[in-house]
Amino acid sequence: MITHNTILGLKDDLLRERGVVKNVGFVPTMGALHEGHLELMRRAKAENEILVVSIFVNPIQFNNKEDLAKYPRVLDTDSQLLESVGCDYLFAPSEMEMYPEPDNINYDFGLMGEVMEGAFRPGHFNGVAIVVRKLFEIVEPQRAYFGEKDFQQLAVIQQLVKMFNLPVEIVSCAIVRENDGLAMSSRNMRLTPEERAVAPKIHLILQKAVKLRNVLSPEELRRWTYDQLEAVEEFNIDYVEIADSELLQPIQHWNDCPESILFVALFLGKVRLIDNMRIF
Repeated sequence: MITHNTILGLKDDLLRERGVVKNVGFVPTMGALHEGHLELMRRAKAENEILVVSIFVNPIQFNNKEDLAKYPRVLDTDSQLLESVGCDYLFAPSEMEMYPEPDNINYDFGLMGEVMEGAFRPGHFNGVAIVVRKLFEIVEPQRAYFGEKDFQQLAVIQQLVKMFNLPVEIVSCAIVRENDGLAMSSRNMRLTPEERAVAPKIHLILQKAVKLRNVLSPEELRRWTYDQLEAVEEFNIDYVEIADSELLQPIQHWNDCPESILFVALFLGKVRLIDNMRIF
């Protein structure tokens, strides 16, 4: 694996690779890699000749300075994991390399960007869009891989690609969970042992909720899920929402859309966790 900290160095190497017609698969990350990330990379490696992974803790997508300061940074450990999945190029730029000047562009994702994470983390998706578009322009991948745990982020990135006709295929990958059901996340390593023991209740409650689809209306099911989560003393809920899978708007009736998703965001101690589950 070759590690680059500069845009020019990476682009030069990838230009040479493309000289022999090699497809590039790309997995953008903020590091603190876990098995969920590695699954994205294994798929990208299997479907492309070259695997590029970026590790960059993007400051402009954090609206909570404490969250940014405490975000895990373990580049040496991450590099070893990347070697284990056959990563060809690691791009680990500095903040100055990515933002030599402030990037003040504003993206409008319409209603999709105003609900859930958009409502609770103002400016978050704009920061995501800025860095993802920059990374796409640097790496120029044929395919980029994103996990469905951050489903709203995935939808926003798909919309970004459509808006600007970017020449990249966005590949969505299923949530990877721990054996006890907790969705894998870099933030999980910040949980105390006591909090980690409570965290799987999120998945357990979601599993119970989706089984009630034929019994409760969307609003009744949303309220039931909220109440179940609220009953867990350690949880501090941001939102529980049932939305369509395309525009991510709340639904009133099950026949409003072909597929709906149950979304949850909450704090466990000082760690914010999100999860979702399709409702069939």
